[in-house]
Amino acid sequence: MMTVEQVVAANKANVETLFGLTNKAFEGVERLVELNLQVAKAALGEVAEGAKAALSVKDAQELLSLQAGLLQPSAEKAVAYGRHVYDIAATTNAEVGKVAEAQMAEMQKKFLSGVDSAIKNAPAGTESAVSLVKSAIAAANNAYESVQKAAKQAAEIADANIQAVTNTAAKATASSGKSKRA
Repeated sequence: MMTVEQVVAANKANVETLFGLTNKAFEGVERLVELNLQVAKAALGEVAEGAKAALSVKDAQELLSLQAGLLQPSAEKAVAYGRHVYDIAATTNAEVGKVAEAQMAEMQKKFLSGVDSAIKNAPAGTESAVSLVKSAIAAANNAYESVQKAAKQAAEIADANIQAVTNTAAKATASSGKSKRA
């Protein structure tokens, strides 16, 4: 049974963890807002420059050339923006994952400590039940570790796939721009 001091300490630790996770989430949101403000500011400047250039066009061929020249950087910027958003999300997710993993390890440690204490105080003749409890705990730990490894592998595969798609899109955009200029 937990003492009042242990309950208070556990609640305090949980609140600190919650605020830590909230701060990590806000940091990610702040980075996204900052990125979006930078993109909006740059886009506004580009629109103004594009409008000025369009007003100075002398014929239809020059207008088509101007439009083609404006579309190429836009596609590249869209790919770069997507990459930045993904990096922010992945970094924030990794930081939250570390905190959650540490919290889970601490809870597991406390649970095992409580089980060990209960096993030490078990009455004589309950050795088979104690052995069964130990086996169940070991199986649960193995299952948890397997799920954790599988989740990490899935995240790594997803990351590799997103990087491959981004690189392919960037190459396609670059080659498309080269073929239009040729």
